[in-house]
Amino acid sequence: MVKQLLEARCSNIFAAYRDPDGPNSENGLNLLVNNAAVLPQKTMMTATVEDMQNTFNTNVIGPLFVIREYLPYLRRAAKAKGRPGMSCDKAAVINISTDSASMSIMPVMKEPFPLFPYSISKTGLNMLTIYTARDLQADEILCISIHPGWAPIDARESVEGMLCVIGSLTEKQHGGFLDYTGKTMPW
Repeated sequence: MVKQLLEARCSNIFAAYRDPDGPNSENGLNLLVNNAAVLPQKTMMTATVEDMQNTFNTNVIGPLFVIREYLPYLRRAAKAKGRPGMSCDKAAVINISTDSASMSIMPVMKEPFPLFPYSISKTGLNMLTIYTARDLQADEILCISIHPGWAPIDARESVEGMLCVIGSLTEKQHGGFLDYTGKTMPW
């Protein structure tokens, strides 16, 4: 994603930002993408306590604390625009989710994968998105979950699609769950 953002000549991309008070932080942070994930290949019968804890720590708790850490910079960016409404140009949190977090899709998947801890944790991430959207509404910070797609699409197509969707978001999608084409995903 960073590579494609650089190719599109986006500025102020922080893939591993260590100095949030540095000289480039004057206008805040416009876009926070939570893309962390672990996917232990486990089922309900084989998942251990450690599998579940590690997966939740990375896929739910990590994004929560990243959002909280960068919230002052997102608020600064939202205020710096000086106009009403929500967009990724103003300030946004994008949580990378999955279709296997959908409680409607998982029961009907033709070939279930051993995604027990992953699916449950990403469903938790989607709930985090809903709470975050509610709590950041007054700050006009957009928040969504997005499913990046699976095979047969490649990473480049997925990222291109997500960047297109992210660039077109408005308050209408706030708190939503979309896929990389912009289609609304079922919860």
